[in-house]
Amino acid sequence: MTDPYVRPDVRQFLQFLANIPGPKMHELDAPAARAQYFAMKDIADPPAGQLGTMLDLTVPGPAGDIPATLFDPRASREPGPAVVFYHGGGFVIGNVATHASFCAEMARTLDLPVISVDYRLAPEAPWPAAPDDCEAAARWVAESPAALDRAVTALILAGDSAGGNLAVVTAMALRDVPAKVPVIAQLPFYPATDMATEYPSYSEFADGYLLTRDAMEWFGAAYAAEAEHVRTSPLRGDLAGLPPAVVLTASLDPIRDQGRAYAAALAKAGVPVVFREAKGQIHGFITLRQAIPSAVGDVAGALAALKDLVVEAEGERVMAQAAA
Repeated sequence: MTDPYVRPDVRQFLQFLANIPGPKMHELDAPAARAQYFAMKDIADPPAGQLGTMLDLTVPGPAGDIPATLFDPRASREPGPAVVFYHGGGFVIGNVATHASFCAEMARTLDLPVISVDYRLAPEAPWPAAPDDCEAAARWVAESPAALDRAVTALILAGDSAGGNLAVVTAMALRDVPAKVPVIAQLPFYPATDMATEYPSYSEFADGYLLTRDAMEWFGAAYAAEAEHVRTSPLRGDLAGLPPAVVLTASLDPIRDQGRAYAAALAKAGVPVVFREAKGQIHGFITLRQAIPSAVGDVAGALAALKDLVVEAEGERVMAQAAA
């Protein structure tokens, strides 16, 4: 086999990581791993930049309050769709702060409010705490609570990696038991969709490309999920009737093939899907846009595709109201 293509800026970043001394993430306990991940934030990603609104929220959850943050380029707005975002981090690390720069950019690019959810993390709160919190948060946003100061007419569910998994799982839950407003689109970046199957990319990119097999096993042990359950591996469930999707994968990612399989299964189930793969790119790139400048284009392309889905869905909603 020939070596896979690696972008020059990706190669440079991987060399930088290889030269950092100290233990790897999977050699740490969860609090230390979270601190390590947070410490990389300002090196890897640009500042959040200017917004009209950045507001901390408190969402009632199944086991207590769930922190969340509203990102909006506007100080106020007319009724419209809102994005509910779930951060990545293997269900163990990450929070609103680690993904604030991306959420701010998403809000500005789409000109939509983005609510980033700080769901409970493992191992302190193992599966299904995360999907429970994420579903509760989406239903809360759909109710247009006074704390949002915005009327929400539709939901868009988005997330990266573990958060991509949670976006898909939440979309399935809201398909089966609808929220107050519909889910009109989903945007999972490099999602984990089938944790019960070992795909070729899992071995092909097991080491040397940021996310490693050792880290995946560490995350999995902490999350302690039922691997074949559809709230862990949504690819094993019925995908018919899910909202239109933009699915983005990275070609150098050990879970690349899970994202590819999910996009293919959506199409087979009759769900409109836009599939994009960032060639020569690694897992986690949406929060590496400063360290890997070419990731800016990958993000822009995905958000442009999502914007098209949202415009189409909003047009259908207006026509349906006119016909009623």
